[in-house]
Amino acid sequence: MHFQAHPFSHPWVQVDGVAPDKPLDSAVLTRLKQFSAMDKLKKIAIRVIAEILSEEEIAGLKEMFKMIDTDNSGQITLEELKNGLERVGANLKDSEINGLMQAADIDNSGTIDYGEFVAAMLHLNKVQREDHMYAAFSYFDKDGSGCITADELQHACEKFGLEDVQIEDLIREVDQDNDGRIDYNEFVAMMQGSTGFGQKGLQNSVGIEFRDAFKLDTT
Repeated sequence: MHFQAHPFSHPWVQVDGVAPDKPLDSAVLTRLKQFSAMDKLKKIAIRVIAEILSEEEIAGLKEMFKMIDTDNSGQITLEELKNGLERVGANLKDSEINGLMQAADIDNSGTIDYGEFVAAMLHLNKVQREDHMYAAFSYFDKDGSGCITADELQHACEKFGLEDVQIEDLIREVDQDNDGRIDYNEFVAMMQGSTGFGQKGLQNSVGIEFRDAFKLDTT
């Protein structure tokens, strides 16, 4: 008898190497928390990577999105996120759920669209692949100068509906040599976790790096 591969057997949505019994699994909460700890520019960069990945590379995530987006509107509302997290046994205060919602809602539209959901759910092994990081850097560095300027970053942010972002602040978080631009080494350092994490993220970064060094998917 032939069994069709279950979409949630994909390694991105496995926990400790074992596919979850429930289709919507607690990895959703773990990934959301991890994503919420990141600084804004890192989130935007991951959102760019989410845009350029193939359907095969994000297998399973569309089904996860549909399970939370119960009215099939293409947008996850706060109520849908709350209900989805409750289904996986998450006992969170409304303020905590609201914080996770705001973290994943990169364009501040009040809902999480599919691209934002994919960005929040991406495993770090995908985010930190050299070709993906280079593609994301190139997306920002339109003139191919090897540096992301304030103007280039402004242009990219506007494409994602981020008109009210403080560009100088985004650059300052990552710009290690203080030249007002982000070169590729600075960008990679941000993507690999040595910068581009908020305070909460710093507390978790050692554990994340240890896990990734051994290619363990515990989130």
